[in-house]
Amino acid sequence: MLTVFVASFILFLLIIGGMSLGYVFKRKSLQGSCGGITALGMDKVCDCPEPCDARKKRLAKEALRREQLEKHRIL
Repeated sequence: MLTVFVASFILFLLIIGGMSLGYVFKRKSLQGSCGGITALGMDKVCDCPEPCDARKKRLAKEALRREQLEKHRIL
């Protein structure tokens, strides 16, 4: 019983180590295999007409960042 546990533990460590080495050397961000809801053309998961407060803050930050980038490109 203990040998099965140790063998499984070592196997999992090797798999996790291999995955982390692939991530470190390729420098690609982790992503799902099917693309998630964006592959379906959806912007958000819920069907609510008004975005939540956290999404409003994030959209405002992105808009401000874009404005600052455009301002610096013009100057």
